[in-house]
Amino acid sequence: MLYHGGITAKECGSHTFVQQLNRSSPYQFGIVDRSREKTCMKTSIAERLEQLQERIAAAAYRCDRAPDDVTLVAVTKTHPPDVIAEVIAAGVKHLGENRVQEAAEKIAALRNEREQTTWHLIGHLQRNKARKAIELFDIIHSIDSTRLAIALDRIAAEQSAALQQRIPILLQVNVSGEASKEGFDLPGGIENNERLALLLADIEQIIILPHLQVQGLMTIAPFNDDPEMARPVFRSLKLLRDKLAQWFPTAEWRHLSMGMTDDFEVAIEEGATIVRVGRAIFGERTYT
Repeated sequence: MLYHGGITAKECGSHTFVQQLNRSSPYQFGIVDRSREKTCMKTSIAERLEQLQERIAAAAYRCDRAPDDVTLVAVTKTHPPDVIAEVIAAGVKHLGENRVQEAAEKIAALRNEREQTTWHLIGHLQRNKARKAIELFDIIHSIDSTRLAIALDRIAAEQSAALQQRIPILLQVNVSGEASKEGFDLPGGIENNERLALLLADIEQIIILPHLQVQGLMTIAPFNDDPEMARPVFRSLKLLRDKLAQWFPTAEWRHLSMGMTDDFEVAIEEGATIVRVGRAIFGERTYT
């Protein structure tokens, strides 16, 4: 894969125009050409993936990061197994699903590709679906309560003979304060002392669970036509992660799962290690 690199300025989180040395890039100066993006939706999945990887690489280079530092998770919600198989054939190995039942059907249909793929649960998980989630997914992004974590740990203990490792999880944190978002509530981030104290008490309980492995945090920024509006949310999550790594050094805090089709570049500039992208790969969803 060839990337458009060559960045003359590397300051993240500022309004500095970043000049790409490769002038052929449609994303020079760090500005996304939305008309080009709409045209890309008419191309093949392989072509869209190539364009997406170029954008991921450019965002990484703007912050002096390597593109390989960022894991692309293809969000397969509503897309059929034959289309997902095309994405896998194009080189994507990390797949994300929102619903347990939908994932079960797709994973079964794609059983021949199971060993080469990693399935991420990125949607809200109800406790009554926890057992099935453990069977299906390699990592769960959406742990949003101690009750859910304890339920997962208890089920994992029952299946410990079959499990080869602790279950990797991310803690979903709602730092935006948007009421529609799931997660541990921390509006305003670490400056919210009252909520932070509650979150730390929850984390103390979760990190000692023997069958779960906390690997980082996840968040969803409010939708906005301007990706820059998501920057404070992503920056707040990274600041929280960095503090948690100091306060709870026995846990892993390497991952920040943040950023989707409309704002993943800003998320990468703010430290995302996992981006969850659907439309930029598959095109607009078709609902039936």
